[in-house]
Amino acid sequence: MTSTVPTAMTLTAEGSALQAVFLDMDGTLVDTEGFWWDAEREAFAALGHVLDESWRDIVVGGPMTRSAGFLIEATGADITLAELTVLLNDRFEARISRGVPLMPGAARLLAELAAHEVPTALVSASHRRIIDKIVHSLGPSHFALTVAGDEVPRTKPHPDPYLVAARGLGADPARCAVVEDTATGVAAAEAAGCRVVAVPSVAPIAAAEGRVVVDSLEAVDLAFLRTLITRVN
Repeated sequence: MTSTVPTAMTLTAEGSALQAVFLDMDGTLVDTEGFWWDAEREAFAALGHVLDESWRDIVVGGPMTRSAGFLIEATGADITLAELTVLLNDRFEARISRGVPLMPGAARLLAELAAHEVPTALVSASHRRIIDKIVHSLGPSHFALTVAGDEVPRTKPHPDPYLVAARGLGADPARCAVVEDTATGVAAAEAAGCRVVAVPSVAPIAAAEGRVVVDSLEAVDLAFLRTLITRVN
């Protein structure tokens, strides 16, 4: 999958107030947040540094540049941001090549959205090379478009990725539901004006106006997402 955003398409969400669904990837659809932390620990161990476990909550869900930059500064490692970015992507890619575990409820939710022809986008801070490999496992037909963190001017926590997704699907952000697992992703979606379902993976996320927090994707289905939109419009 090489194209991030197609031309605007016709919405087919059965006349619902819900126009589109945007899904985060790591920690939301696939159980890979731990893979990133393992890749970071291994990379810095090779450089002679041990990462503090408390840093995990700081780097989770963030863009590669922010996470890598923080770890370089925190450890004083002798490596450039560009070099570390390549190293982390290489280590992560090696891990996902051995299989990508789905989060509970992910396969069912994707199948339901596809069956009802709800326009769906994958919106991730991960780079294109990583997204394409994971989408291959998830099934490319489940997504009308995908947005990668290295293909937008500013990635999460900025609203740009979700605004790009809404524009690509010809949808009003206020009528789009977003499913996210980190505070960084939630901030991006809310800044874009979307309605958010938070499914925390590593660090807790507090409930707030216009946001619903659930324990698992098992609690999320199309009827639930439609109610999320209609209750605020």
